[in-house]
Amino acid sequence: MEVINSGIETYADSGYLKIERYDPVSTEKMAESYREILLQLGEDPEREGLLKTPLRVAKAIQYLTHGYDLNPMDILLNAKFKEEYRQMVIVKDIELYSLCEHHILPFFGKAHVAYIPNGYITGLSKVARVVDAFARRLQVQERLTTQIRNCIHDALKPLGVAVVIEAQHMCMQMRGIQKQNSVTTTSAFTGAFERKETREEFIHLISSKLH
Repeated sequence: MEVINSGIETYADSGYLKIERYDPVSTEKMAESYREILLQLGEDPEREGLLKTPLRVAKAIQYLTHGYDLNPMDILLNAKFKEEYRQMVIVKDIELYSLCEHHILPFFGKAHVAYIPNGYITGLSKVARVVDAFARRLQVQERLTTQIRNCIHDALKPLGVAVVIEAQHMCMQMRGIQKQNSVTTTSAFTGAFERKETREEFIHLISSKLH
């Protein structure tokens, strides 16, 4: 294994090439904290199975929260195009993975996002990237839903935005109340989607299996 000062590691000695990018200073500090946590749990961080665990977790948590390094507004503005299309644009079933800020346990599910253009559209993949940029942070589902809505509204100034998120929360499934089949649904609307008929059309479209 070769460690490069820029925070890039390459692994070639095991028969494959792997590149990881991370902040080496933060990684070292976090790894030491995780090592202390293992000690407090009564574990031996020097045993074979745990020897590299603090470093792995330090890298993993940086990846799982890399949304802090992304600017969702820039993602949309860098792919903003003039277009006279004024009907509903829906990107549904966007997979999302996030961490609950209360217990730092995962929650995961799908986001359904729609907007009605008012002179400008954005690249379809950018909608999914905005979801990821906000999801890859310490979050609560309610705030995540409104952040996505507000970002699209502010960047594109559309006639309306709709966001629905359906997610399962490990903090409810593997601890506490331990309800394995519970799903949390949140929604946020602006503009035209605040009208009942437009909102109902959106709900119908994300519920149907057109594909």
